[in-house]
Amino acid sequence: MPEPAVTELTTEHRLRQACHDDALIMWAARGFTTGARAWTHGAATAVASPGISGRDRLAVHGPAADAEPLLRHALATAGPTYRPLGDTRLIAALADRIPRLETLGTFGWMDTTTPPPPAVPVPADADADTEAHWLADHELPEAAALLDDHFPTSHAHPHRDGPHTWAGVRDRRGHLTAIAADAWSAPTVGLLAGVATHPDHGRGRGHAHTVCRFVLDAQLRAHGRAALMVDRDNTPAIRLYQRLGLTWRSLTAARQR
Repeated sequence: MPEPAVTELTTEHRLRQACHDDALIMWAARGFTTGARAWTHGAATAVASPGISGRDRLAVHGPAADAEPLLRHALATAGPTYRPLGDTRLIAALADRIPRLETLGTFGWMDTTTPPPPAVPVPADADADTEAHWLADHELPEAAALLDDHFPTSHAHPHRDGPHTWAGVRDRRGHLTAIAADAWSAPTVGLLAGVATHPDHGRGRGHAHTVCRFVLDAQLRAHGRAALMVDRDNTPAIRLYQRLGLTWRSLTAARQR
């Protein structure tokens, strides 16, 4: 029996069928509105997405036997700037099969289709506003400073390119204590990014929970599914996201030598 050919996919419907509505793949495609390209081979799918979450990324999904020829084709087509991204076991298997591929790091993808639990009422004497809010343009420099000081490696940033809408919480003295962004969202998957908390004014007071819940709730209403990426060693953040109803999936990134 001849080897199945690599086939390019050009619609969300065909991609959803090919990947069985995998959240990572559907997020990377972003509705084919930003120059993404997708292919399928056997039971595997891959999406090359330019400039998503700070990099040119090549999301891949499926069994390694089908994903290997698919990834070789996608890498040759997309070019050397694209970094493969997928489930940890899959990327490890592909790195063994493709000599020029080397793994970079492992982290978490967390997603949910369930609205977060109801917000915890804030006591009247609490040192925070009771509600998160979308930040106005004049508040963005303050959000940028918070990231620069306390999360400088964030891919999402008010002063960098990308489709970002920022939310925040202020304490009663007016300090911006916690922020989060709706960033690089796809039609069926919203992405939470740029989460940062001021260590003096916001940490340990539930402000990050408040702003993340606010953004996740908006994303679930708009897209039906919400996701984020988190360092695997960031235990406090992972516990926060688990309390908000997100579930863990181990991803690994790679690059071409």
